[in-house]
Amino acid sequence: MAPSQAAGSAADPDGLEDRLRRFATIWSRAIFPVTATSLTRPEVEEHLLPLARELCLSLHARPFDPQVAQRVGAALVEAHCTDPEALSRTLGVVDAYLVLYCGSGDPEQSAEESRARCAKLQHALAAGFAQGLRERTLAEQEAIARSSLLARSDAMQALHATEARFSAVFEGAAIGIGIADLEGNVLEVNDTLTRMFGGLEHHVRGRRVTDWAHPEDRPHVWELYGELVRGEREHFRVEKPFYRNDGTVLWTNLTVSLLRDAEGQPEYQLALMEDTTERRLLNLRLRYEATHDALTGLPNRTLFFERLEKALSAGDGARFGLCYLDLDGFKAINDSLGHAAGDRLLVEVADRLQSCATAPGEMVARLGGDEFVALTTGPDTQREVDELATRILAVLASPICVDGREFTVRGSIGIVEGPAGERTTAEVLRSADITMYRAKSAGGNRFELADPEADARAITRHGLTTALPAALERGEFFIEYQPLVHLGDGSVHGAEALVRWCHPQHGVLGPDQFIPLAEHTGLIVPLGRWVLQEAVRQARYWQERHSDGGPLRINVNLSPTQLHHPGLVADTVDVLERSGLEPGALCLEVTESALIGADEDLLKPLRQLAEMGVDIALDDFGTGYSNLANLRRLPVSVLKLDRSFTQGMQRHPADPVDLKIVEGIVSLAHSLQLAVTVEGVETGAQAEQLRELGCDTAQGWYYARPGPPDKLHALSLADAV
Repeated sequence: MAPSQAAGSAADPDGLEDRLRRFATIWSRAIFPVTATSLTRPEVEEHLLPLARELCLSLHARPFDPQVAQRVGAALVEAHCTDPEALSRTLGVVDAYLVLYCGSGDPEQSAEESRARCAKLQHALAAGFAQGLRERTLAEQEAIARSSLLARSDAMQALHATEARFSAVFEGAAIGIGIADLEGNVLEVNDTLTRMFGGLEHHVRGRRVTDWAHPEDRPHVWELYGELVRGEREHFRVEKPFYRNDGTVLWTNLTVSLLRDAEGQPEYQLALMEDTTERRLLNLRLRYEATHDALTGLPNRTLFFERLEKALSAGDGARFGLCYLDLDGFKAINDSLGHAAGDRLLVEVADRLQSCATAPGEMVARLGGDEFVALTTGPDTQREVDELATRILAVLASPICVDGREFTVRGSIGIVEGPAGERTTAEVLRSADITMYRAKSAGGNRFELADPEADARAITRHGLTTALPAALERGEFFIEYQPLVHLGDGSVHGAEALVRWCHPQHGVLGPDQFIPLAEHTGLIVPLGRWVLQEAVRQARYWQERHSDGGPLRINVNLSPTQLHHPGLVADTVDVLERSGLEPGALCLEVTESALIGADEDLLKPLRQLAEMGVDIALDDFGTGYSNLANLRRLPVSVLKLDRSFTQGMQRHPADPVDLKIVEGIVSLAHSLQLAVTVEGVETGAQAEQLRELGCDTAQGWYYARPGPPDKLHALSLADAV
């Protein structure tokens, strides 16, 4: 190996310079044949190497700035790579090889992000090329115009020389030049302009300027023209389309200047035309790719948001209707058949959705994944949006065949409809998304209408969900205790720990308002451990300070997620050991529904805790389709009877059916050596009946509402006295 090569390898362990050199070689080979330059192909390659390095650095830059590629595009024009084919080949090389040679080595950047950045760099490069070419052309136009005017002003002194010079400029110019009189009759055209219009001079010379009107002319074009021929302005510049003789459209950057005679009177008009048709087609293609989904061909998020913003900013009386669709169970199709089959299914779904939105003011777009939106505008969107959603569900009902298998696609749709101008785009999309999930929660394959109250509840839930982690760190949770009373003598048997959240905005929240959110986010595990620590610490404090009348045990609720957590037993043991509380003073409450169909793996940690001496209570017994025969295999020592069984005892006389049910459950529990605790006791008569039926302990507002620990201890002392 040569010394220079060895040094290069040491300085560049990833071989980036070698890969840049290969990229520049491919680039130079692609554009050299269409480049008007005196340089050799290796010299062109050396010129392209720093440009390749700029593209590579931009591909990995943070923050990402695609505008760097505009300088690369402009540099190509400066290097005389002005042929449109040079741009086309450059875009092809960047698309095929930039990520391949320069995309590796950055662990923070995925392949998908590299491809997305590459596409934006191509767009910026094309824009820079177009801008550079435009500036170069405009400079040529100004030079030509100055030469033309100078030639005519010097005609009296050097007519022959000036005419020869003007003729050379006129015929050899790379842009189209035409001269017409003030009536609009075309007098002279150069070869470039003739070729732009199809190559036949007689189809251009002798025609009138007004013959080239086009439906897409902007209104002020002909106003500017009228001012020029009247001598009210010296020149104007516009983008203007023309029809060629074969019916195709020629797009140009047109500059028209007024030529005056020796006395300063208007005499002729000079037109300079730059053919921008290819550039316009390229921009249209790039615009289409930027605003349409590559897989389905539907409008993408960008174009949809443009249309939605336009609909929401319409004038008085305008309305809009939005259907937000999410396919039900699409992930299962991807997981079972693969993403390629899932993509084919999405294409078929997109075709069907497109057939539903064909009326004026309707459109369908794909937001990403399996999420689609349909928008309708007009004066009667209240009816039209319902019909649109119905059509969507109807076309999805027919099975779709993918890889020889038929699938019935279901969808959940959230509908937002209303007058324009009242809500922002973000508010409309948020409401539609919330409503769609409401339809999905109701079983799917249906649509729901947006409800401001439901939106507010969902937004509140989201706010609570995001605030939960910080709330635990800031100590916003606290515990209230509700006494467990022995029905035999009315003494306080223990207490149940009930967590509360003191929210800064919403005040004190009960567990039903945030425990499901904690379950969903996984925060229930650290929150549950904190509740266990605080409750056990309080129980130990009661035992040490008030042994003459303190609660004998503490009951703590376990959520289903905590049951599945592998650290449940170790955490419980650690908390008990740190506090010094005996295992027999702790009772863990598990809802019956959490143990329906529980296998031995789920029951194993509960058995380990029970063997240590911790009591396990089956909470809400009677609400989970109880399998009484299943009780014998559960490691429980207490049944907590749900309040629904004892509500009938609040009436006089008590419901005899409720009495028989409770009596049977108590008898069964005692035969299995299980204690029975009753929840929701609210009257003295109810408490007396439960005592007569043999229930062991009870809790409810009849005894005390949940409160601070000192209130519970006061109740214990009163019972002791």
